[in-house]
Amino acid sequence: MQVTLTELKTNTGKYVALADSEDIFITKNGKKIAKITSAKMDKITSAKALFGIIPNDIDLDSSRMERLNEHSSIRY
Repeated sequence: MQVTLTELKTNTGKYVALADSEDIFITKNGKKIAKITSAKMDKITSAKALFGIIPNDIDLDSSRMERLNEHSSIRY
C-alpha cells in the first residue's frame, strides 16, 4: 500500500495497524521516502533478501576472525 505523508500523519494508528499485515510505503511529492513494515521477521523473506550479498565462499570462522581483527584495531 502507498500513502502520502499527510495521510499518514492524519491516520497514523490506521497505518501502523495495517503494517502488521502489509508493507506501507510513504510518499512525499510523489516519491517514496519511507516504508513501514511489520516488526515480525519472516525468516524466509529475510534469507532471500541476503541472496547475492553474502559470498558463496563465506566461512563462519574466518568471518569471525576478520570481525575480531577489525575490532581490535580500533583505538578508544
